[in-house]
Amino acid sequence: MFLFLGGEVTVKEKDIIGIFDIEECSVSRITADYLNSCQKKGQVVYVSQDMPKSFIVSSDKVYISNISNDTINKRAKI
Repeated sequence: MFLFLGGEVTVKEKDIIGIFDIEECSVSRITADYLNSCQKKGQVVYVSQDMPKSFIVSSDKVYISNISNDTINKRAKI
């Protein structure tokens, strides 16, 4: 099954490793370092130009979404 992340982006549910609140998690230095590392490697995909609310880690990319992690979790029924 596919999960809609915003914009025109969908990802296979089986490829998703985690769904996180960007505001709560980005205060951690480890998370910020991880996101910066992924950005440098070209693995970050922005699904919208709107204010980011969540980030979704998949097996090969990190998606930055304007949809809240609660909403995405409900869609995935995780």
